[in-house]
Amino acid sequence: MTTTIIRNAIIMTMNPADEIIHGDVRIEDNRITHIGPGAPSEADRVIEAGGKVLLPGFVQTHIHLCQTLFRGRADDLELIDWLKQKIWPLEAAHDEESVYYSALLGLGELIRSGTTTILDMETVHHTSMAFQAIEESGIRAFSGKVMMDHGDEVPLALQEDTDRSLRESVDLLQVWDGAAGGRIRYAFCPRFVVSCTERLLTEVRDLAEHYGVLVHTHASENRGEIAMVEAERGMRNVIYLDHIGLARPNLVLAHSIWLDDEEKRIIRERGVKVTHCPGSNLKLASGIAEVPELMRSGIPVGLGADGAPCNNNLDMFQEMRLSAYMQKVEHGPTVMNARTVLRMATIGGAEVLGMERKIGSIETGKLADLILLDLEDYHVYPSFDTDWFSRVVYAATRGDVEMVMIDGHVVMEGRQVLTLDKPRVLDGANRALQKLLRRL
Repeated sequence: MTTTIIRNAIIMTMNPADEIIHGDVRIEDNRITHIGPGAPSEADRVIEAGGKVLLPGFVQTHIHLCQTLFRGRADDLELIDWLKQKIWPLEAAHDEESVYYSALLGLGELIRSGTTTILDMETVHHTSMAFQAIEESGIRAFSGKVMMDHGDEVPLALQEDTDRSLRESVDLLQVWDGAAGGRIRYAFCPRFVVSCTERLLTEVRDLAEHYGVLVHTHASENRGEIAMVEAERGMRNVIYLDHIGLARPNLVLAHSIWLDDEEKRIIRERGVKVTHCPGSNLKLASGIAEVPELMRSGIPVGLGADGAPCNNNLDMFQEMRLSAYMQKVEHGPTVMNARTVLRMATIGGAEVLGMERKIGSIETGKLADLILLDLEDYHVYPSFDTDWFSRVVYAATRGDVEMVMIDGHVVMEGRQVLTLDKPRVLDGANRALQKLLRRL
């Protein structure tokens, strides 16, 4: 057994009482065993926090690692044009090397800014390379290949046969679900109703139930998308998903901006989860999700940066602030306060993934996914009589993340990611993109 003590920290637990405790955290292997003053002094390693802020790691519930390589290449478009004119052709040009370096680039950014768990959606091909990058990085991840067996203006390389799409997804699941000591989990990822036949969606429903995994898809992100679904399937997105039996507790819907009352009822009663992507929704001009209403009705809502081409970064600090600010414009200054937003970024994200008993808060028995923030700087002072939630959400930045621990292992220390070779990743990303653009 390996023991670690993080000593003399300001511990923002994010437990049900949102307790803030000054003291120590003891970790045995990958589990938290003590919180508070007076941790047993003997340990294999002692990390002196020196009054820095210890938080549960951020949980991002919608990411596209395969798109990180396309940062800055699909700006100033709305969703359907963004997909058809830019993203789908770029994804179609991916090879194993470009998927691998795209994932590494995104993973380095995520860890560097304090994210310890992601729900990721890859592209149609080469998903094993993204899983390899995930394994190397040390991050906790749910991921899967995107599934697309239907739709207009889809590049040939992304057009799938239904049986092959299902077979390749199951093959990946059998290799990667539970890999890295359980740190990696598989998720079925039908892109959205517009890209999927009914047969594929119903098969995914049954396979996900059989294997006990998540289904991760987009829904109701854009009014044009909803019109396409209504024209073809005869009903709105969420109503259609419920009609075919896919609206279940293991379903995670990215975006969910344009929901009617019936769809909100279905999401609530079926136990469906929602992931909110404020930066992406603003940049693509998709709209403002009714997050306060969804949360008041008891629907679990997490936060995600989406992909680098529609954001253009994967920074949870930015997503927290945007999620608060955009709702205040609509509903007044008291809505979506700092405590609510920080819960969305931690324990709320864990609940979306069905992981709330394992991650998302600093409690004994939970996995040691932790981040240490150094808030001794101009932009987060004064510190006297501070509101810690306000200070973290409204003032802190990703540059304040000093240490990241995932599954009991320190993966970033002194603001340096230890699991990745930064020069190799940056050089590899540039080279892979150059080759991809030649193929394009």
